[in-house]
Amino acid sequence: MTAKTIHTILWCLALTTSAAPSFSQVPVASTMENNQMGKSKTSGFNKVEKDIILRGQSGSELPVYLITDKKELKVLKKTSIDIDYADPLLPVLEERMLKTVQNPSHPGVGIAAPQVGINRNLIWVQRFDKEGEPFEFYINPKITWKSKLTRQGTEGCLSIPDRKENVLRSYAIRITYQDKKGQIVEENIEGFTAVIFQHEVDHLYGILYPDRLVEQEESEQVELNEKIPFSIPKNTLIP
Repeated sequence: MTAKTIHTILWCLALTTSAAPSFSQVPVASTMENNQMGKSKTSGFNKVEKDIILRGQSGSELPVYLITDKKELKVLKKTSIDIDYADPLLPVLEERMLKTVQNPSHPGVGIAAPQVGINRNLIWVQRFDKEGEPFEFYINPKITWKSKLTRQGTEGCLSIPDRKENVLRSYAIRITYQDKKGQIVEENIEGFTAVIFQHEVDHLYGILYPDRLVEQEESEQVELNEKIPFSIPKNTLIP
């Protein structure tokens, strides 16, 4: 996700305590995700992936894959698999992905491994919900819960140049991931940071935000309040 979209999305966080929403649990996977999810096996990097990770100057940024290139689009649309947290090349990829998302010429607020040609479940996310707004690296992340409550905000993508669209995302999520010791960690996240996680985890399933626009057009949403632009699926309302 691009950094230039921040100013148009941060209004999502401008809620008073009295207006704070309550959440309902829903299945994590949409139809789109169900079509692409499978049992993700864990393994180390293969030869092609190693070549990409070690290509070029050590510690430098990696080229960002774009939808305008047919071969790169094929990688972006492929479902990723888990990585062995102890793979010796993981810290190398971690560093190079961070350099890529922080490139001043095209800064972002998140990046997924498929965007640099590696179909592995790895993402960087800028944590706007933490002091100092640090970037953090996540190994094998999975979204296990999403709120039915949604908000719409403008999104861009490093892999989709010169385009921004309004996308509906769940206001709150629950995510699990592995830390660098292989331990499973679980977090509840809301607001703009939850939007970034949803955008980046979508990349791991080969889902790009324009795909969500198609899904969004087919869903029926009901606004909860004219002053607070939240909505929920129509079929969740009590008759």
